[in-house]
Amino acid sequence: MAAPAPSKRRGSGGGEKKDLFHVVHKVPAGDSPYVRAKHLQLVEKDAEASIVWFWKAINSGDRVDSALKDMAVVMKQQDRAEEAIEAIRSFRHLCSRQAQESLDNLLIDLYKKCGKVDEQIELLKQKLKMICLGEAFNGKITKTARSHGKKFQVSIQQEMSRILGNLGWAYMQQNNYEAAELVYRKAQTIVPDANRACNLGLCLIKLGRDEEAVQVLEDVLLRRISGLDGDKAVARAEQLLRELGPITHVSSPFDVGLSFTEEIMERLDLVMNEWTPFRSRRLPVFEELDAFRDQMAC
Repeated sequence: MAAPAPSKRRGSGGGEKKDLFHVVHKVPAGDSPYVRAKHLQLVEKDAEASIVWFWKAINSGDRVDSALKDMAVVMKQQDRAEEAIEAIRSFRHLCSRQAQESLDNLLIDLYKKCGKVDEQIELLKQKLKMICLGEAFNGKITKTARSHGKKFQVSIQQEMSRILGNLGWAYMQQNNYEAAELVYRKAQTIVPDANRACNLGLCLIKLGRDEEAVQVLEDVLLRRISGLDGDKAVARAEQLLRELGPITHVSSPFDVGLSFTEEIMERLDLVMNEWTPFRSRRLPVFEELDAFRDQMAC
């Protein structure tokens, strides 16, 4: 008597296991260059080999958006940030419009890692200008972001405040505390944050304005301002207050960066006053801002 043929249920078991493998390891299915690169990156943990296959994926047009971003991330982890910057600059034109914002965010991180503060500031200014002109978030007031595998909603206000915070930190790296103070103060009026308040307090200390610094830091100490990691911010505020004493006044000239900051702050005020969920994609205020394109391009 012939053996019974395997049931469909048994036959599908291998497929289910295979699907489970891809889910567990977060590796896409298939055998394309991009899939091989992800397998090398996530399963075999061979970063160098994965970079080679990410290059092959880009050159063959296989999921170029993801391949370029993933390759840049791996390069950054391998202390090859300079190469990652050049790769993004050279091949981002092959990527979709939807990928450009995440590429910009990745470039900012890479500039920060390489100590390229001028480039970081320029790109952050560009991102702020896009918000002012209604070109961020595709004209919407929220977007879906992802962090550590989890999705969450980010409002235009949160994004604006985050970018301003990064810009303030970049100015601090140049000892341009006047510009940093303006930027941090504006960020705090949009979405208050304890860590940014500590940075603002440090700016005020560097500018020799100790009494103002104490007021800002005490707000953190008394938890009047929240943040993602409030305990660390409180500890930092305590340390700054303990160290507060005779501070050498640090000054830096008001340069083009500062004049831009003052101007962009006014534009952001207009945006915040005009923006509501019920307005069209391109708000009237953005039409008014077109006249300022050249001035804000500095």
